[in-house]
Amino acid sequence: MDKAFIQELANYTHHAEKEKREIKKITAELYPELTIQEAYLVQEELVRQKLEEGHTIVGPKMGITSEAKMKQMNVDNPIYGYVFDNMVVEEGDPVSVSNYIHPKIEPEIGFVLKRDLEGPGVTALDVLLATEYVFPAVEIIDSRYENFNFTLPDVIADNTSAAGAIFGTYLRRPEELELDVVGVTLAINGEIKSLGTGAAVLGHPANSVARLANMLSEKGEKVKAGQPILTGGATAAVSISPGDYVQVKYGGLGDVSFAVKE
Repeated sequence: MDKAFIQELANYTHHAEKEKREIKKITAELYPELTIQEAYLVQEELVRQKLEEGHTIVGPKMGITSEAKMKQMNVDNPIYGYVFDNMVVEEGDPVSVSNYIHPKIEPEIGFVLKRDLEGPGVTALDVLLATEYVFPAVEIIDSRYENFNFTLPDVIADNTSAAGAIFGTYLRRPEELELDVVGVTLAINGEIKSLGTGAAVLGHPANSVARLANMLSEKGEKVKAGQPILTGGATAAVSISPGDYVQVKYGGLGDVSFAVKE
């Protein structure tokens, strides 16, 4: 793909995000042959546009971190995108659905590193040794594509459906928890909607950070210290609506709660 076409595809998803409207997936409407490698070029251009508009990257986020989902989609690696400053919802503040198209939430275990990690060859042990603390988080995903229907290249080009994040303030050192057996309960209006554990994220959420470091190394980049890293959904994604009260409990890692408004 030439630079002009990459820019056109980035504009396509970027405008949909800003205008909060659904679009047909790229592979159905504009470029059926879109590859994963090309999709990351589109994502890079989308990121560049956001930075040019004055937004800043808060941290990276991982997606497709279920082994079953990766097998289903016939890929060897998860995918990554970025959370920007204008996506962050402060803990305790309500989430307004009018800021999104068709939002869903995913409970996640977040990491903050005390030193940079650069691949290749980064392991989960390397991640744990480099981690300052872990924290509970909720990601808001909001694919710009109609009916949340997309291929893997489509979602990469759409910055992996990144739309919002709530970072919990309960911090623990990784050695204080067995992160793979941390239980996660997502309840809406007192009714349990989804359950999971840290093991749902590539067997252990530290594996997700290791994969991120190794994937970024292919571009000469690294996972940076001090940035919150979202490791991927510990439960299935659940839709939210005005009037909902969401409470997500993480065994040994506190909870994150918020109201949902119009």
